[in-house]
Amino acid sequence: MNLYYWPTPNGHKITLFLEEAGLPYQIKPINIGAGEQFHPDFLKIGPNNRMPVIVDHAPADGGAPISVFESGAILLYLAEKTGKFLAKDLRGRVQTTEWLFWQMGGLGPMAGQNHHFVQYAPEKIPYAMDRYVKETNRLYGVLNKRLEGREFIVDAYSIADMAAYPWIVPHERQGQNLDDFPNLKRWFNAIAARPATIAAYAKGEGMRKTPTMTDEEKKILFGQTAR
Repeated sequence: MNLYYWPTPNGHKITLFLEEAGLPYQIKPINIGAGEQFHPDFLKIGPNNRMPVIVDHAPADGGAPISVFESGAILLYLAEKTGKFLAKDLRGRVQTTEWLFWQMGGLGPMAGQNHHFVQYAPEKIPYAMDRYVKETNRLYGVLNKRLEGREFIVDAYSIADMAAYPWIVPHERQGQNLDDFPNLKRWFNAIAARPATIAAYAKGEGMRKTPTMTDEEKKILFGQTAR
């Protein structure tokens, strides 16, 4: 398994799964600040010029290698390949995919816009900042309510948890206080302590040369058009 990766929340989702499942894999760094996601060879497997992407050289059908882009699709692919972290009963599977898509369509994009307008935008726009900080807060509340009386998002640890957790890691930068969400905080701390989580995050340590984004990196990441 090759993993085209950079240490972002979406990248961390996949290392979380691979470490939990014990699948052997090789990281192929894609430095998104340097524009490596636009390289023609990468675009053949990642047409949205985004990482992560995996290439499975031992697919279940025994055929040619399979590439998968989009982190949610990758998690589903890996869960189906291994038979792990996705409920086998109908109702459990439905709930797991519901919450996976909730993260993909809600928590990730809204927290991402929060990061952009609060941390990176060259002009501080109060309306945009307030809009996305509040929407992030609402989504935290949704997850907190879901976790009431539950150890994980669905009964057992699953790809739904792996998808959501990395987007909660930067909660302070998102203007959120986990003390306001006790169920979520308990869940967050439990996942953070898992050996596979520790190992997954260690994979990305040292990849970024600077702790903050340079102006040149911002131009590459935030100035994209179809051209």
